[in-house]
Amino acid sequence: MELTLPHDLSPWGMFMAADIVVKAVMIGLAFASLVTWTIWLAKSLELFGGKLRIRRAVRAIGEAATLKQASRTLDRSGGPGALLVRAAEEETALSAGALDHVSGDGLKERVTSRLSRIEAAAARRMSRGTGVLATIGSTAPFVGLFGTVWGIMNAFIGISQAQTTNLAVVAPGIAEALLATAMGLVAAIPAVVIYNVFARSIAGYRQILADASAGVERLVSRDLDFRTVAPATPLAAE
Repeated sequence: MELTLPHDLSPWGMFMAADIVVKAVMIGLAFASLVTWTIWLAKSLELFGGKLRIRRAVRAIGEAATLKQASRTLDRSGGPGALLVRAAEEETALSAGALDHVSGDGLKERVTSRLSRIEAAAARRMSRGTGVLATIGSTAPFVGLFGTVWGIMNAFIGISQAQTTNLAVVAPGIAEALLATAMGLVAAIPAVVIYNVFARSIAGYRQILADASAGVERLVSRDLDFRTVAPATPLAAE
């Protein structure tokens, strides 16, 4: 009896000889792997640029004596650092009329609220896309396992039709099926590792954002102190 099962056990040969369902599973897993590495490249560049900008902003805010000075330094730069300073300036300008009659505690609360929203928005923007990595990492092994189960079912059907348990007949069909599981692991393992690396990196980015926000709050508090002390200086001189 002539054997109809393939003898080319290279990955490409096994893919070409696989069942249509197993082929679809393998193509889907290959696409998921491509998405993983695309996100890794894009998000790595985004994180690198984001951290560079926010570190510069933290340095500029730390070196500034007043909010206006920090604003002038960051005037032409983008990123959340400049947004934090502008938001504090806007809130201070909106509250300028009331500061002659009330303490600055309300202004500090409003500035803190606006800064926290900017921080959260920047962190969400930086985290965008990482959820896809978590999905790929958790589902790819099961998708590959489905392809393997389907392929082994077909292999057993082929064995029953061939009415033989010869290894030359059994091995190719099982090898094709196991290739789907291998591809599932190839897609899942990098996705999980990259997701964990990004999670730590984004946590560090959030910490730098918090440092920038705290620096802006200190500048607002310092400006309020200058505003309180300035009117009293002529009286003290008299």
